[in-house]
Amino acid sequence: MGVLVGKKAPLFEADAVVNGGEFVEKFSLDQYIGKKYVVFFFYPLDFTFVCPTEILAFQKKLDEFEKRDVAVVGCSIDSKFSHWAWLNTEQKDGGIKGVKFPLVSDLSKTISENYDVLAGEYDYDEDNDLSVFDGEPTAYRGLFLIDKQGVVRHQVVNDMPLGRSVDETLRMVDALQYFEEHGEVCPANWKPGEDAMEPSASGVASYLSSH
Repeated sequence: MGVLVGKKAPLFEADAVVNGGEFVEKFSLDQYIGKKYVVFFFYPLDFTFVCPTEILAFQKKLDEFEKRDVAVVGCSIDSKFSHWAWLNTEQKDGGIKGVKFPLVSDLSKTISENYDVLAGEYDYDEDNDLSVFDGEPTAYRGLFLIDKQGVVRHQVVNDMPLGRSVDETLRMVDALQYFEEHGEVCPANWKPGEDAMEPSASGVASYLSSH
């Protein structure tokens, strides 16, 4: 699938841990359609090094996302039990205790495959059985901004050593919501409070002449 922008976000139902420790079966992003925007992000593994810095950074800014009517949801190929254990481990011990947004378990790796962030693919063995995995069976750091209609409007995929910017994610939410409200497009490095521009040649010329 590669680029999902402009397409409906792939559907799934999976186990998840919510509110820092509650198990949920058949968790789905469908619950947000018509109600909330979604920032759905993948990370490689629980109990690693870069991953908790990202997850805790999202938690730190969770109020900012909620003010914008955005649900934040994380996902990795770990089990729900691994998620639960990590969520109940103190931060000083490498855990993420205090994180309240949902963490989805993609134990089958099908969600990662459908969002095209799995770091490898299944291949055929010498008996022509599809049972050999070529690559690393974890997810890249993919992030998808999904609108209230369930359509992906922004995506970014980082290699595993490269942590993402939560502030940039908030900026993209602001840009999308500004466009939806005003119909003006947001130029490079746009931030709330700055000028946007009309989506026309004259609008671009007017913007460029004033900057």
